[in-house]
Amino acid sequence: MSSVSVNKETALTLKKENGIAEIHLHVNKTNSYSLDFYQELNAAIDDIRFDSSIKVAILMSDVPKFFSAGADINFLKAAEPRFKTQFCLFCNETLDKMARSPQIFIACLEGHTVGGGLEMALGCDLRFMGDQAGKIGLPEISLGVLAGTGGTQRLARLIGFSRALDMNITGKTISPQEALEIGLVNDVFPQEQTREKVLEYARNIVNSASYAASNIKLSIMNGKEMPLNVAIRYEGELQNLLFRSEDAKEGLSAFLEKRQANWKGL
Repeated sequence: MSSVSVNKETALTLKKENGIAEIHLHVNKTNSYSLDFYQELNAAIDDIRFDSSIKVAILMSDVPKFFSAGADINFLKAAEPRFKTQFCLFCNETLDKMARSPQIFIACLEGHTVGGGLEMALGCDLRFMGDQAGKIGLPEISLGVLAGTGGTQRLARLIGFSRALDMNITGKTISPQEALEIGLVNDVFPQEQTREKVLEYARNIVNSASYAASNIKLSIMNGKEMPLNVAIRYEGELQNLLFRSEDAKEGLSAFLEKRQANWKGL
């Protein structure tokens, strides 16, 4: 894989290749961010959403030891309350775009993932972590506030309300293995292999029935907020789209002909 050059004047670098987008974070030594970073992240997500060639997007850090430590405390302290409220709203709207996009968004966690860093990862569809990546958690209560960019809501929907309440009101951070055990991350890899394992996972999606994968994601992510009968109907409409797709025709033919399918993502 070709290397990514880091532009010190920006907070992130977007790389796109062979159906995979990589969002490389390099804000500062802990990837602690302000509004400028989220404006760049929002623009990168918009770029990915409008690029039909991209099937998977990966968020990863180019700084050692940290995925992200969350919002810059000095930035928050200096801002007036109404600005901070709008900042949190903008962050949540940006993260929600990932859930509503057809691309699969993956968080590759190779370092500490705390506060807003975890909330960013929670905005992704999947999370993979290195076994020596450090701690993961939401310590906002130690500042007298709550995790206001989805930490109370996305976490509760992911690991259950009781576990999420415990993590939020204690502010405790946990190990990668503990995160795996409670379903906070999807898998834990040997530290030095983490990025390549995540890229391998992404490549497998790109080389599979990626149009079906996109619609499966939308069915789950949008349907979970609907009443069951409405969600089932929504699922049926997405299935109707897939029945008419080139990949569905190819998949059925390949199965009956006992051969490997030639997926086109269409």
